[in-house]
Amino acid sequence: MKELELKYGCNPNQKPSKIYVADGSELPIKVISGRPGYINFLDAFNGWQLVRELKAATGLPAATSFKHVSPAGAAVGRPLTDTLRKIYWVDDMGDLSPLACAYARARGADRMSSFGDFIALSDTCDADTASLIKREVSDGVIAPGFTEEALEILHQKKSGNYCVIQIDENYRPAPMEHKEVFGVTFEQGRQELPIDDALLANIVTKNKELPAEALMDMKISLITLKYTQSNSVCFVKDGQAIGVGAGQQSRVHCTRLAGQKADNWFLRQCPKVLNLPFVDGIRRADRDNAIDVYIGEEYMDVLADGAWQKVFKEKPEVFTKEEKRAWLDQMTGVTLGSDAFFPFSDNIERAYKSGVTYLAEPGGSVRDDAVIECCDKYNMVMAFTGIRLFHH
Repeated sequence: MKELELKYGCNPNQKPSKIYVADGSELPIKVISGRPGYINFLDAFNGWQLVRELKAATGLPAATSFKHVSPAGAAVGRPLTDTLRKIYWVDDMGDLSPLACAYARARGADRMSSFGDFIALSDTCDADTASLIKREVSDGVIAPGFTEEALEILHQKKSGNYCVIQIDENYRPAPMEHKEVFGVTFEQGRQELPIDDALLANIVTKNKELPAEALMDMKISLITLKYTQSNSVCFVKDGQAIGVGAGQQSRVHCTRLAGQKADNWFLRQCPKVLNLPFVDGIRRADRDNAIDVYIGEEYMDVLADGAWQKVFKEKPEVFTKEEKRAWLDQMTGVTLGSDAFFPFSDNIERAYKSGVTYLAEPGGSVRDDAVIECCDKYNMVMAFTGIRLFHH
């Protein structure tokens, strides 16, 4: 198949639309079911590159949950704790394969943003992963292969019309890439920068103790940023992104957005949230939305009379600002990656509030000394990569 006609482009009025390889060669994909759209393929191809690199960098199966050409979550297949199994709503699924654990983490980091995602998997999709996908609202999945059992499960979604794409894992694109904007063609070399130990060897803070797990998290943060719309910042903990701040014009706004998402991820693990008395039969999306509102500043939207009865069996107590701060103060060992340098130390101050201990950024700001000094104040470990990772 050398080209595939699409229903429409980014929007229904943008017709005709298709995908093809400019040199006339075969497309590296096979559409097994469904009819993926223009944005689906943008998410699929970016997501596939991300998980392929995560697998190469860590040796672990990887998954990502993409929305609007940026990852809502990305992770490698590390085992889930009992608490994580609960907040990711997989505690009823028994033992999960490493790939399923990776997708549970990727989907569960920011469930509000992941609603209706496009999934990318580094390895052959197995039955465990397909069963997890089946129960979530998503647009489709791309992977290098699917077991027969996995396909049977996925074909039960959307009356057999769920988008399932198989990609040739040996496909490598040309070294130059092109993009057209307003009738003008842009050309550049592909972003093939390896995210490895050597890139992270220049530690510029007084504290130079970088444990192996933190080094892995640094790689995960930077690989995630390679495929996130810039400006972008990524918080990582225990092999998974827990907060992605994408597409902000201001660096500190990236940090605040990603930090708030990381905070929400940790707040969901508080017993006060874990034990919320939801009504029987509540839909997954309604439950996720209620949790998001309950732990946020607009909590009365879900606790007001006439509102809480639709969600809870009994009215929960307010999760006070003081209680939330006390819980968040327990979060430590978080890694933060940035796709460009931090121009001011306010980014470090905000990162500290979300438990950040390890940072990776390019360096090169005229205020690098102030940023390093702020890291030293909190005994953080920061590596300068010397390389920007913008993605547009």
